[in-house]
Amino acid sequence: MRKAVLITGGGSGIGAATARRLAEDGWLVGLIGRRAEPLAEVATETGGVAFVGDATDAQHLADAVTALSAAGGALQGLVCCAGTGKSGTALEQTEAAWDRVLRTNLTAPFLAAQACLPTLLVQRGSIVIVASLAGLRAGPAAIAYSASKAGAIHLGRCLAVDHGPQGVRTNVVCPGWVRTPLADDALSSHADTVGGLDAAYADVTSVAPDRRPAEAVEVANTIVWLLSNQASGINGATITVDGGTHIVDAGTLPFLPPRP
Repeated sequence: MRKAVLITGGGSGIGAATARRLAEDGWLVGLIGRRAEPLAEVATETGGVAFVGDATDAQHLADAVTALSAAGGALQGLVCCAGTGKSGTALEQTEAAWDRVLRTNLTAPFLAAQACLPTLLVQRGSIVIVASLAGLRAGPAAIAYSASKAGAIHLGRCLAVDHGPQGVRTNVVCPGWVRTPLADDALSSHADTVGGLDAAYADVTSVAPDRRPAEAVEVANTIVWLLSNQASGINGATITVDGGTHIVDAGTLPFLPPRP
């Protein structure tokens, strides 16, 4: 049987880039997402299997695991990329939006782990949760997104503690700004004020040591490494892919060198 991986949010952005990288390495890729057309395109491109549906649906996740096995895959990896956001402070955020963001960004990885762990334990596989730099640092009007991503980071640690002794590693990747459709949408209003998306990305990464956003494949490369035996000693880690943004002391911003 081929090594198989289930990727939530696999139709675009980091999820799609990860699917392409793993397919290059011979993995059978199972893709979960709500939008049928982009999911089908990635499945066709990677020779994978598309499971159109919601990553917060426990039965859909369980059915996908069963179908991957029926397709000849030995499930050895779970990558949780599905995500959403809704800006707002505690005074502005609605309860419905809060619930939607928490369910997508935190409950969905929990449910995916529940669905995949019985097989991953047999295969001694690995889990990677895609959180965000926002789970490590607080930003303005991001209470739901940041709280959900902080929870996802600690979810990964709990999974590592509980199931590491049984042979399943769990790690968390925290991207900063990455050029994806989700980030494009988040920056759309700012782009209108600064002269386009390129200018908006340059603005929001102006204090990052790399002075640029990451590409989706750069995050995917980290995920693929964490799933591999090359990362066999890494468990419960939180790895940033943010061009170094997390190391910058906010109090020193006036003294940073300008962008070249």
